[in-house]
Amino acid sequence: MSRQRPRLPRTMPKLPLLDMPFRNLRNPRPPYDWLDPDALERIHLASLDILENVGVDFLDDEALDIWQQAGAKVDRKARHVWLDRGLVLAALSSAPSSFRWRARHPAHDVVIGGDGIAFSPCGGMVYVADLDRGRRIGSSTDYANLLKLSQACHALHFAAWEQVTAQDVPVNVRHLHRVRAGLTLTDKVVMEGAHGRVITADTLAMMQLVYGALDGDPVTGDVINVNSPLRYDERMLGGLITYARAGQVTFITPFILAGAMSPVTMAAALAQQNAEVLAGVALTQLVRPGAPVIYGGFTTNIDLRNGSPAFGTPEGAWAALVGGQLARRYGLPYRGSGGLTGSKAADAQATYESLWSLWPAVLAHTNLIMHAAGWMDGGLTVSFEKFVIDLENLAMFRHFLEGFAVDEPSLALAAIAEVGPGGHHLGTSHTQERYRDAFYATSLSDRLGYETWALAGGEDAATRANRIWKEMLAHYEQPPLDASIAEALDDYVARRERELSGARLYE
Repeated sequence: MSRQRPRLPRTMPKLPLLDMPFRNLRNPRPPYDWLDPDALERIHLASLDILENVGVDFLDDEALDIWQQAGAKVDRKARHVWLDRGLVLAALSSAPSSFRWRARHPAHDVVIGGDGIAFSPCGGMVYVADLDRGRRIGSSTDYANLLKLSQACHALHFAAWEQVTAQDVPVNVRHLHRVRAGLTLTDKVVMEGAHGRVITADTLAMMQLVYGALDGDPVTGDVINVNSPLRYDERMLGGLITYARAGQVTFITPFILAGAMSPVTMAAALAQQNAEVLAGVALTQLVRPGAPVIYGGFTTNIDLRNGSPAFGTPEGAWAALVGGQLARRYGLPYRGSGGLTGSKAADAQATYESLWSLWPAVLAHTNLIMHAAGWMDGGLTVSFEKFVIDLENLAMFRHFLEGFAVDEPSLALAAIAEVGPGGHHLGTSHTQERYRDAFYATSLSDRLGYETWALAGGEDAATRANRIWKEMLAHYEQPPLDASIAEALDDYVARRERELSGARLYE
């Protein structure tokens, strides 16, 4: 037995969530294919049948013009298009399989596609919640604080999205304030809503003030939601056409709740999802061949007892895995979601449902995992405490995907021989050289003994997360931005506020 050695010094970082460097992640393992090739082909063929024989509504005159010019069968009065499979598949061939999405800080550029995985925060929430003030409507201060948390922790690759709606800002100019905040409070990749032509045009103009001419890699983009079943509305089509024409990113994403927006069977839901995605992707390529576009999946089921959306379900996991297979079949990057839950609190339900959406997304080789931090209450609320709990999970996935070495130093045969039977390894030179980064260092988990934990206040995970998000905000540092660019953004916002006074926009 080895002689007793001193305990390790306590020099571990106090809040590892703030210490990790930015890194583009990759999944080194093969993707998990849920369906065999024959079953996947049946879904593919069913989706082509839907496009040819049922067709899709496109509620926008320019979109109808584009389809008609491409040779599709168009009923302009009904605003309906039947899509020949040859036309659709030919259009898909120009869509890139991967692309680089530029950030204001080049070190924070994100590569989308291949075996890469990028995490983004939640978006589109109406309410915000924390343990101090409870659930309330979102404000510009809440939005700014969520941007700061997203900027501060590099478990997230994206910072600027509409994590919560700033309802203290008039709706017709809300997008201007949102984009300016994203470009000044963060230097990561910016997403901005593809809501019609005016909002997207303003977004592109503001991006040009920061990036110059948008002739290279994309600098912004957002979700194009299909109004399932089988309908693209005017707002989404305006955003799709504007962004695609400018070479910016669109994520073509049906929101299908099996049993409501599609038949109750998952095979039918996925065939419909695929048909809707293929129609939107093809349209982006007709607008601009080579425009960056992502195959989006957001299919789950409803709870048939009450009609509510169900998140973190086995059915949602099937959809996430098969969506990844379909995206790979067409050579497209894949967007999914992690962190989804219907829970109203940052509790056990929130955690297990979130992981039931996050694990399948990772296994499916999802390239862009959205809603990965903060989502709660079926997507109505962003929780500051849930945000931190999710960040901890994302940081663990980051560590997990990096894997571990199997070589002579890591096998440590000399250390095993040195200690021998019945000893311990706390003080060996092998441990002393590696203890600072040997294991994942948690920011959130409590591993004290019960008595010590109880004497320290007996805090649960949500209470600890409450303290952590406040500490993260206290350590936030605003990234530098050239003063002339900041002034130009302010001037643009002020001018457009005057011009849009009283206007009604899609929001």
